[in-house]
Amino acid sequence: QVQLVESGGGSVQAGGSLTLSCAADGYTYRMAWFRQVPGKEREGVAAISTGNNITTYAASVKGRFTIAQDNAKKTVSLQMNSLKPEDTAMYYCAARRTLGGVPLTPRHYDYWGQGTQVTVSS
Repeated sequence: QVQLVESGGGSVQAGGSLTLSCAADGYTYRMAWFRQVPGKEREGVAAISTGNNITTYAASVKGRFTIAQDNAKKTVSLQMNSLKPEDTAMYYCAARRTLGGVPLTPRHYDYWGQGTQVTVSS
């Protein structure tokens, strides 16, 4: 089992920035950020291979968001810049202990955090 704890959510005006952090209490091979708004499916935002730093981004956030890892601290961060109201969602950290691509689909991840709310006002 891997426990994931997110932090860093909050409220910001459009154009602003926020950084989310996810701490894992065990080894992982892939970590990712997803987001979800009520009534919609969970959407992949960014993912990283913890072994070689290969990353994947959703088209809607590419160029604005950056996923990065700190191996010493066993954390993965999501730097979010130029935030838009449509980025408002509950953001979840996810992890898997298996290899095979750097996917952005929820079914490929086995462990999930509790979520942290991000609200962007116009």
